[in-house]
Amino acid sequence: MATRPAEGLLGRMMLRKTVEQVQRETQSSELKRTLSAANLVFLGIGCIIGAGIFVRTGNAAALHAGPAVVISFIVAGVICGLAGLCYAELSSTLPVSGSAYTYSYTTIGEFAAWVMGALLLLEYGLAASVVAVGWSGYVVSLLGDYGINIPVELTGPTGHAIVKGGSAVLGANGAPLTYLFNLPAFAICALLGALLVIGVSESAKVNNAIVVIKVAVILAFIAIVGWFVIQNIGTLKANWQPFIPPASGDKGEFGWGGIMRAASIVFFAYIGFEAVSTAGQEAKNPARDMPIGIIGSLVVCTVIYMLVSVSMTLIVNYKMLNVPDPVAVAVDALGPQWSWFAKIVKVGAIVGLTSVVLVLMYGQTRIFYTMARDGLLPRIFSSVHPRFKTPWINTIVVAIVVAGAAGFFDINTLGDMTSVGTLAAFGIVCLTVIYLRRSHPHLPRGFRVPFYPVVPVLGILFCFGLIYSVETRVLLFFLWYTIGAIVLYFVYGMRNSRLAKGLDEEPGPDMGEYVAPVGEQP
Repeated sequence: MATRPAEGLLGRMMLRKTVEQVQRETQSSELKRTLSAANLVFLGIGCIIGAGIFVRTGNAAALHAGPAVVISFIVAGVICGLAGLCYAELSSTLPVSGSAYTYSYTTIGEFAAWVMGALLLLEYGLAASVVAVGWSGYVVSLLGDYGINIPVELTGPTGHAIVKGGSAVLGANGAPLTYLFNLPAFAICALLGALLVIGVSESAKVNNAIVVIKVAVILAFIAIVGWFVIQNIGTLKANWQPFIPPASGDKGEFGWGGIMRAASIVFFAYIGFEAVSTAGQEAKNPARDMPIGIIGSLVVCTVIYMLVSVSMTLIVNYKMLNVPDPVAVAVDALGPQWSWFAKIVKVGAIVGLTSVVLVLMYGQTRIFYTMARDGLLPRIFSSVHPRFKTPWINTIVVAIVVAGAAGFFDINTLGDMTSVGTLAAFGIVCLTVIYLRRSHPHLPRGFRVPFYPVVPVLGILFCFGLIYSVETRVLLFFLWYTIGAIVLYFVYGMRNSRLAKGLDEEPGPDMGEYVAPVGEQP
């Protein structure tokens, strides 16, 4: 019986929920089913379009890939597409909150689920902080255009030197001045946390409006800059010479190594499609809507990313893009007559990054909600507000943690830490599809991965291969973080698991006994 621990430590760590038990949890959820396929597509777009275009593209191009950053986006998009197809199959089969965490619990076992939950904390919580820092940069820049200046000490990561015009700003005693705290980044996380407490349907309405605004701004950017580039291609084509700058000798600086390094930088900006899968218990028709939301948002955003990166690196030299607001720099190259559009782009960036933080924080709260229901986190994380029907205490805690990270740490450190966790999580999801196909071949699936098993196998290889391009210091952080998560599992998670204690509902017949209807293919 699935609720009884197996013999031995290894058997206990591999204790699994049955597929039927997970599907039954969907029916007993207190969360409201308010999200349609269109809501889910907008949810994904709201997360994907943001940091990748407005912030990290410039850094990836200037320091690692040059104009070939467009290839980096293609590489990252292809890898996400492979993982996205696996997510689509799993989310149509197990439409519950928790995303990859729940998938791991049902297939590989409880220990793997706990590790996945730790990876998703990097993927969602830390990524939300990354985007909040980028949001702060655009807000400070836009306010400065209108003569409103936030004290510079309150606009950056704690302890980092304040830089202006490429040089450190010195104090009265001749020592470099440092930032105290990133107040705007902290504030936006706190505000969006309050919005998520109010309710997901209200949050979805706000997100839909935000997506329309920022996509309109991005399309206007592509159209206007693209027209300018076409008119002046004879001069501007020099910015693509060479298209792939020669490698400098250091790992990840230009050449093909730089392209892969840039792919790992922009990779986390694609995780919006994965955030869609966390909304399984709030989708109206998850078997149909979840695949549409995942694949639809990924395809749309990959095309947009490519068009923006091509326009950006043609209109200005890639070396000029290592700034907090690279899209605004590209618009400024049009000339002073377009200064009004530069301000609109900054507003669009602010609006767009707002929606990304919203979706990432939403995804993190739903993962914690599911883990708490399983007893692997304190039960209070699954407490649902009697009026708003949202995991409100969980949401408040997530908002505090995300806001604190955004207020104290710099964007590059946060972004690099996010990449490894995301890649590892995607690789495990691809492995989960293979396991579930073998263990439950006749299980009803609203969507099936095409070209199985080639797609999930390639997803595993590419995800873990891209991890190799990440800096050593980040890999060391990931190693210690994983060790800490494992220790916490043995100290708390294993001791409080509801599944191990037999406190969850009886699982009923094992899904291996399912008999496929006539005509259904395994």
